Parts: sequence; structure tokens; C-alpha cells
Amino acid sequence: MMSDSGDRRIKQRFAAPCLKVQLHERKLFGARSAVDTTCLDLNRYGLALLSPRPIAAGTRLLLDFEGRYISESRVAARVISCRPYQAGYRLSIQFSYCRDQKDYSRGVDNAVSRIEGIYNRYAS
Repeated sequence: MMSDSGDRRIKQRFAAPCLKVQLHERKLFGARSAVDTTCLDLNRYGLALLSPRPIAAGTRLLLDFEGRYISESRVAARVISCRPYQAGYRLSIQFSYCRDQKDYSRGVDNAVSRIEGIYNRYAS
């Protein structure tokens, strides 16, 4: 977990460096090619990714997760911020299902909660 006195998060994030996340930028006519990223941390509301290229704040995404006991595809999300970090760019991402009530999905909420629970156990 990152601790920062200016942290706006409402829930603790858990380190998840072994979680593979592929992102696809959502465009009006389909999605761009997939970008493999490194997951820095996550919780049920969002995550931080290390991306090899910048992606503008506000960009809509579809995320595919792959890890031990985890396989979830096409989770809608939005980039909140992007800044240079290490050898790439740190993307702060919020899942769409918790951003707006009309986007809420119990299935996605349950899937993301399961993923969070797995990494919560590793943090303990």
C-alpha cells in the first residue's frame, strides 16, 4: 500500500506485481491494440499500472486480468491520471462500475472483489 498524506483513496490498495493486466483503449470504432502493463496495486475501486506509453486522463479502457486463480476480461475503466514513473508511465485507473450508478455491474463488482481478496491475503 502506498501511504501519502494527500491520498484520496477511500480504501487501502494492495500490491499486485504478479497480476497481468492488458489494456485496450476504447475508441468510437473498436479498440486499439492491446498494451501489456505491470500492475502496481489495486483495490475494488481502481488500480495503478505501469505502462510503456502514456495514455491521456479521461481515456476509456477495457482491461483483461490474468493471474493465479484469476481470469477476467473486458472490465471497463477510465484513466484518472498519467505521469512519468520509473521506465514508463504510472496510470491511475478507476473502474467504471463504481464511477457511475448506471455503469454498475454486480458481476464485475464481485469479480474485482475476488481479485482484491486474493491480494489482500498476500498482504497479511
